Amino acid sequence: MDPASPAPDTAPHGAPTPASAPGRATPSPEPRRARRSVTRRAFVTGGLAVLLTAGGSAAWAANRFLVPHVEVSDVAAYEAEHSTASAPATATPDAEPETLTATRFSDGSTSIDVSTVTTDTLTYYVADVVLGDATDLRSAFANNQFGENITQTTSEIAAANGAVFAVNGDYYGFRSTGIEIRNGVVYRDEGARQGLAFYTDGHVEVYDETQTTAAELLASGVWNTLSFGPAIVEGGQVVDGIDSVEIDTNIGNHSIQGDQPRTAVGVIDDNHLVFVVVDGRQEGYSEGVTLPELADIMLSLGATTAYNLDGGGSSTMYFNGQVINSPSNGGERGTSDILYVAA
Repeated sequence: MDPASPAPDTAPHGAPTPASAPGRATPSPEPRRARRSVTRRAFVTGGLAVLLTAGGSAAWAANRFLVPHVEVSDVAAYEAEHSTASAPATATPDAEPETLTATRFSDGSTSIDVSTVTTDTLTYYVADVVLGDATDLRSAFANNQFGENITQTTSEIAAANGAVFAVNGDYYGFRSTGIEIRNGVVYRDEGARQGLAFYTDGHVEVYDETQTTAAELLASGVWNTLSFGPAIVEGGQVVDGIDSVEIDTNIGNHSIQGDQPRTAVGVIDDNHLVFVVVDGRQEGYSEGVTLPELADIMLSLGATTAYNLDGGGSSTMYFNGQVINSPSNGGERGTSDILYVAA
């Protein structure tokens, strides 16, 4: 897949090179600033023009993969009207976080500690997140809209929602399937794959989307779901067969295998999560990891459950006002959604 593609960047780029085993986490002295962002708007406009002049099938492809299709035009208002779960109380304007540095945020019982791990061939970023309340972990959509092919960069979505920490989500907007519950609101109910459910009581479960419904999940206390995968750690063990899993069957997305940039979320305990963003496709800096290697990283951090999110050029970690990893496109790429903790 072209590195500038607006689709989830999950296909291998070039020949895979085995990554080193996880190193030891050390505090990041200063967040790494991402390099200049790739201008996605120009790519989309140019690519759309080429597709539209290529005939009917290309026009269909452009409509399916490039043209925004807005289903909910004001997500904030929609959630205010439809959410069945209580959101965290809004802080007073003069409230200050207990701690906010280049590597740590804490506010009451919610805390985030960011560190960087480096080896000879690999660099990845770790955020250890303890939530005072499960609803402190929220989701946000690009442009405050829900639908297909609606994108902004992770940092743009994060800034618009007052996030102190964020990672890219599952890029739900690339596909029309999956169960998408966000902040206690159902947005999509088209079970298709293995999903991840965050509950308001703080526990997190891997589940089969095809064996339930969004309404049933919501009634059982689900706050957020993600629909990408696969689960790479379950019961404290690496999941068998993850080195041959496919998530999408569209052209350019047949595989998520090989050494790739990655984003994953792991569960250490109720209300205790770990997020990892692995840089990749950057020779001499970081080559990326396979899914089994990603699972080993998550186990080394204490996760008993871990789930793969959209990776490749989408893999982004944002903290304290800036992107701290080095996205493989040479800068941030637009995505459809994030997970975040607000200041």
